[in-house]
Amino acid sequence: MATQRREKGSSIVRVLEIIEAISRAERPLTPGDLSLQLDIPKPSVHRLLQQLEAEGFVQTNMRGQLVPADRLHDIALGILYASRFKAQRQAILKNLADKIGETCGIAIPDGAEMIYYDRVQTNWPLQVHLPVGSRTPVWCTASGKLYLSSLPPDRRHRILHNLPLEKRARNTLTDPEALEAALRDIADQERGLDNEEFVDGMVAVSVPIYDPSGRLFACLFTHAPILRKSLKELLDYEPLLRQAAVELGELIGDQDARE
Repeated sequence: MATQRREKGSSIVRVLEIIEAISRAERPLTPGDLSLQLDIPKPSVHRLLQQLEAEGFVQTNMRGQLVPADRLHDIALGILYASRFKAQRQAILKNLADKIGETCGIAIPDGAEMIYYDRVQTNWPLQVHLPVGSRTPVWCTASGKLYLSSLPPDRRHRILHNLPLEKRARNTLTDPEALEAALRDIADQERGLDNEEFVDGMVAVSVPIYDPSGRLFACLFTHAPILRKSLKELLDYEPLLRQAAVELGELIGDQDARE
């Protein structure tokens, strides 16, 4: 019966189900995984995937597994940024930035980079200007390191040994073993740190934003020039960051429940 229903389904529904499965997967899927999971015949899966790949919605990695491509990322970010909860999200960020006195924002992982998805900037004359949409490396930013620390150890190990680990600032960790040790500490603390590792003269702290299933969905960060705040001083605001992260996570849950 399920097969009969599937055969009668439209190609549009099948495409959307494939996109949904790829975007929600905890690990990259193969065409065979999709065929089995969605009960779609393999020839149909391959045909639809070819179309999606040709149009830039999905891409195949070196292992022949499927991951979201640029157009799918753009759609996801567009939906999130233009959602009905944008005003509430901005209010939470502004309240936090006012209390800390420094720029606060949200970063979302995208492969070996973090995307600055939203931010509220303070009015100090000395600023680190990273506008919404900026992409930053995962290995030397507070949010990026926090994201890496959340990955299973074997997957994290493979990623670390394939990253360029370029030196971006005076304290950038460029040795995979040293970075791995730092990531284990971050995982224990559930808190990312950037001690002049991305930009000389800038420090940052990041905490996780979890989705309703308990997965790290995004990272809430604050950063400051060391002329105004040291890393130790920025860490004093960790309780405020964690409370705001809980509120943002609840907002994501509300959005999922209503849409």
